[in-house]
Amino acid sequence: MYRITKEFHFSASHQLDHLPDVHQCARLHGHNYIVVVELASPILNRNGFVRDYGELKALKTYIDDNFDHRHLNDVMDVVSTGENMARHFYDWCAARWPETSAVKVSETPKTWAEYRP
Repeated sequence: MYRITKEFHFSASHQLDHLPDVHQCARLHGHNYIVVVELASPILNRNGFVRDYGELKALKTYIDDNFDHRHLNDVMDVVSTGENMARHFYDWCAARWPETSAVKVSETPKTWAEYRP
């Protein structure tokens, strides 16, 4: 199986206001997010790629237009956890690129959430 990944960055705020007041994530705060999309295929296309990295620029545009420097509670239909974000970006990517195999989202340098069906 061939696998490729591409990384995207954005900054945004959110608040997990369903958590108890004493939980640090219940307060308004922000992160410098990293999104990594993974595509996989057992074969390469005629150019020798799983998919041309240039095609993945559409995800950067989507992130920049809808998530960068936004309040995620205002732009997401679900609670803005890393897990839900990974699923959201996975669904968006898989609708465009059938080779999409996973998406990971980092909120901090030490934490990652991944959606992989």
